[in-house]
Amino acid sequence: MTTTDLTAMTGLELMRWVQTERPTDIPSIGRLLGMRFDEVAHGRIVISLDTRPDFANPLGTVHGGIAATLLDSAMGCAVHTTLPAGTGYTTLELKVNYIRAARTDGQTLTAEGTVIHAGRRTATAEGKVLDDQGKLIAHATTTCLIL
Repeated sequence: MTTTDLTAMTGLELMRWVQTERPTDIPSIGRLLGMRFDEVAHGRIVISLDTRPDFANPLGTVHGGIAATLLDSAMGCAVHTTLPAGTGYTTLELKVNYIRAARTDGQTLTAEGTVIHAGRRTATAEGKVLDDQGKLIAHATTTCLIL
């Protein structure tokens, strides 16, 4: 059995590996929520998921944490695509604006993350979540610390 050395991959290579291999044996927030990596490019990531009743808040719509997690993942992974092998990052700041509620009935939510600035010590990105009708659910910005 061959194992993949994830630390030897650039951020872009790693994100493309996740997109094509869809590893199910590695615990992750993406696996937990059913995230799909739809597009992977240098400085840009598109991730989607299908809502389900487990995502409900007390009002019966998708909990804001699902949108925030999608945004944090898309923007952070977009930053990751700009990093060399062996370099990590962590979210330093996340600012989310919620626009409208999303349903829990299996609608697809799609998050796009795009890098604004990729520096030596910090990176910034912006993102948005759209429902399957193209309506804006939430948008955000992030600052990531490069490790």
